Amino acid sequence: MIPQSLRALLDETDGRRECEWADRRVWLAREAWGELAVCLQGAQVLHFLPASEATRDSSGGASSTDGEEALVPGGWLWVTPTPQALPGAVRGGIPLCWPWFADERGADESPDRSGPMHGPARKAQWRLDAVDEHEGGVELHLSPAERLHSQLVPRAVVQANARRLHVELITEHVGETPVKLSGALHSYLAVADSFACRLTGLAGARYLDKLAGFAEREQQGELAVRGGLDRIYHSNAEVVLDDGNRRLRVARQGSDSAVVWHPGEAPPDDTSPAAARRFLCVESANTRLDPVWLVPGAQHLLGTTLSCEADS
Repeated sequence: MIPQSLRALLDETDGRRECEWADRRVWLAREAWGELAVCLQGAQVLHFLPASEATRDSSGGASSTDGEEALVPGGWLWVTPTPQALPGAVRGGIPLCWPWFADERGADESPDRSGPMHGPARKAQWRLDAVDEHEGGVELHLSPAERLHSQLVPRAVVQANARRLHVELITEHVGETPVKLSGALHSYLAVADSFACRLTGLAGARYLDKLAGFAEREQQGELAVRGGLDRIYHSNAEVVLDDGNRRLRVARQGSDSAVVWHPGEAPPDDTSPAAARRFLCVESANTRLDPVWLVPGAQHLLGTTLSCEADS
């Protein structure tokens, strides 16, 4: 689900173009294979809709409150109808959390450890370096407009076609000393009702419950979403999200942590309770359970792949 204003820009798009949305530069594609919207602030995918679902309402009706823009059904990702003003980040889509996850920046005095929750990448400006054809769809390559770390250099790759969306966050170590790295592809998946969703693929996995002081527990059977969640699962298994309308497969690469998050009935200030009922976050991540130590010259790839179960 996306804001009506972004939907209007996509409806006016024939092929590919760049334009302004919410005071941000966005790259849009509307082609035979489907639709894609990427924000150049944060290299953040905001919208993906394969052509096979373009006429199917898979996320319920539009929602709005007084003074809030309506959300329009359609697409596999959710974006808030009330994005923060710059330099704040847009909530929704697939934010890049880099080079740390949450507030886990470490205790050293390095200036690379200062910055916002989830790191500087999601608020930074990125360049669109290349747009290529890929498997009947499109492949985008992006890099930060300015240096974000003294030793680490990130780049993002986005691939979209009629069957799947794939996002990679690649980190290269160009310095001289080992660096501890964490991060996430913080996917906001569009659903009909977050409190009616079920997740399979995590049965038997150990997890840290952040809402219970990081207590360690084991998942029993499928995960039924009934309220607020903030869990870090120690698992690299594929997860299937079933919201009653669609079964979305979430595969992960370079990740042994699956983060499942929803704010429950107390959403962040930039999102109303009604709008928050339309998403569930299932994230590919490197967390305190599986941090990455990069040595000089090494690379790490963190990836997520979304596909519909019927198409897999």
